Amino acid sequence: MSGATTPTTGAGAPSEPARTHQPAAPAAPAAPPQGERSWPLWEVFVRGKRGLSHVHVGSLHAPDAELALRNARDVYTRRQEGVSIWVVRADDVTASSPSEKDSFFDPAGDKIYRHPTFYDVPEDVEYL
Repeated sequence: MSGATTPTTGAGAPSEPARTHQPAAPAAPAAPPQGERSWPLWEVFVRGKRGLSHVHVGSLHAPDAELALRNARDVYTRRQEGVSIWVVRADDVTASSPSEKDSFFDPAGDKIYRHPTFYDVPEDVEYL
């Protein structure tokens, strides 16, 4: 019977290679949960100091809403441009298609009661 033999120590247990002390590897950044390739995409809206409405300023990836808000502050308001920030998960945004604007907005055109075209506005009335 031919074959290689495993070196043993003492009571027949296989010998282990000599261990050397190695410094621990630096901790890797937190990986997304298994099955996901990257963090979700968040859309960022900032309200400026002089503006009344939030304006879309960009997007970023973050694991959750709190970190998305903090990252948005650091990235999009570095020079103190904003007074309020919204972050919305991109998956939660539903938008109409610009290529379908005619058919999408067409129903509003036949509702004449939405436009003040069927009565006269007195001249002394301002801002109407």
